[in-house]
Amino acid sequence: MQIPSFDQLLEATCHFGHLKRKWNPAMAPYIFMERNGIHIIDLYKTQAKLEEAANALRNIARDGRKILFVATKKQAKQVITDRAASVGMPFVVERWPGGMLTNFATIRKAVKKMDAIDKMMKDGTFDNMAKRERLQITRQRAKLEKNLGSIASMNRQPAALFVVDVLKEHIAVAEANRLGIPVFGIVDTNSDPNSVDFVIPANDDASKSIDLILATVCEAINEGLQERKVTEADNAAEAAEEEAAAAPERERRPRRERARRRISEVKEEAAPAIEEAPAAE
Repeated sequence: MQIPSFDQLLEATCHFGHLKRKWNPAMAPYIFMERNGIHIIDLYKTQAKLEEAANALRNIARDGRKILFVATKKQAKQVITDRAASVGMPFVVERWPGGMLTNFATIRKAVKKMDAIDKMMKDGTFDNMAKRERLQITRQRAKLEKNLGSIASMNRQPAALFVVDVLKEHIAVAEANRLGIPVFGIVDTNSDPNSVDFVIPANDDASKSIDLILATVCEAINEGLQERKVTEADNAAEAAEEEAAAAPERERRPRRERARRRISEVKEEAAPAIEEAPAAE
């Protein structure tokens, strides 16, 4: 994983914050200066925080846990879709379904409903319905796919949340905070960093800025996934070696057991004769 250089962050306009009058005072530690009424973000702190967040996300991915990406603003939708899909992580780029985390069981019911419709389409039940009913179900399926398609494979709550623009996605952040789910976020100068566990101070409005940060984050996640594969392969190899080493022992064991049983049988057969034999004078 390679953290973007200062010049790369600068070129991607990661340093541009919001107007001074719109700032959140809690972001003061991450602001370098103010120019022409606009706050400028300290890119050295962006680098440090990005590296910290990337390392944490790599560890989560290495443990085989899921990270949910959330970005419903226009500039970030396609970036999130492409980057999250590239590492096999779930994402939300449409409206955030209220209670998605705090009422996860209800969301799972909606996903099961979508699966049930898919099953109907495959087993022929769908073809036997009236045209109007088929149209209604098709529309319902399309709506579910739009809102839940990317999280259909998420069988449990995510291990972490990655958010672009924590101000816009405040409902998702609040739900994660309530459940104790770590929140990673690109935080601009108009947002509150106190609601985020891993703050990445940067411009959250420019597509170039979002893409650069997401590229770094997803690269770290991919490294974690690769490390997990290597670990699993090593464990499988060790198990195979142990299995091979134990094989001769297992082959000898039945022979020993048969020998013991035969000795016991011989002793049992000989016991009456020993008892009847006259004692030596």
